[in-house]
Amino acid sequence: MVDMNMAVARNVLEQLKKNHKKQIELASAIGVSKTTMSKMLSGARMISVPELSKIAGYFSVSMDELVKVPKDSAQPDVIRAFMGKVDSDAARQAIGYADEIADMIIFHARTRENADNMRESWDI
Repeated sequence: MVDMNMAVARNVLEQLKKNHKKQIELASAIGVSKTTMSKMLSGARMISVPELSKIAGYFSVSMDELVKVPKDSAQPDVIRAFMGKVDSDAARQAIGYADEIADMIIFHARTRENADNMRESWDI
């Protein structure tokens, strides 16, 4: 499963490097704090659509360019690799449930954080 926060963050970091810009410059340009920008670029905080639009404008690229998923995005599935080393079917099933629950927790935490961010006023 592709982590879209990380994919977008990697694309923004690529643009920063390509344009010889610093995170603090981008933060200032789109009107967020350096802490918020750091969270965005680490994938810890979702980038809202208005913020993504400002970032695209800052770099003079399309929003599609910033949300594209790289072809080499295949990440090893550590849980599945570990499950191969577990001896019993019951243990494999329990680890599978734990993996699903962890995915749900992460999804809901990010959804909640994004909803909180969307409640903030938008300056477009």
